[in-house]
Amino acid sequence: MVAQTSTMVPLGTPAPPFSLPEAEGGTLSLQDLSRAQALVVMFICNHCPYVKHLRADIARLADDYQPRGVAIVGINSNDGERYPDDGFAAMAAEKRSAGYRFPYAHDADQSVAKAYRAACTPDFFLYDQARKLYYRGQFDDSRPKNALPVTGKDLRTALDSCLAGLPAPSDQRPSMGCNIKWKPGAEPAWFPVAR
Repeated sequence: MVAQTSTMVPLGTPAPPFSLPEAEGGTLSLQDLSRAQALVVMFICNHCPYVKHLRADIARLADDYQPRGVAIVGINSNDGERYPDDGFAAMAAEKRSAGYRFPYAHDADQSVAKAYRAACTPDFFLYDQARKLYYRGQFDDSRPKNALPVTGKDLRTALDSCLAGLPAPSDQRPSMGCNIKWKPGAEPAWFPVAR
């Protein structure tokens, strides 16, 4: 398992539009989320050990913040042909198993991951009400093998600040996880080298 860090897109970048199939049916678009006070877009998947390490707390964070007007979206951009555990057919079961009560969408052609410059799973992007990037980076300092408790501290602090209308936190650390599983030959030119 080689860890990959997020690209740290410049703050203030607008949220790229998307329209994707959702795991339990229908289509989800950025426009569908226009009334939310803030938006969290998470690039996650079914099999990554980094996502599995956080998934219960991702579900808890969504349950805590959705009632406060935050839209939460999970997007799986991994190549489902080479990694069938991450294929669209497995996503609804993962959504139920993880307790995700937010949309979990499938980016089969990986165009949305490229537009957001997502590099790893998990990769977190928080947008303010104007859909400008407010926070990008880690959930917290916990990793599968470092024995630190999962708290969601970094993302929760950013969400609280965003909802309060405060400036974006100055301390934003890259997320770390498995690299996006790009289709053969589809890895974007900007994709960072694994560390």
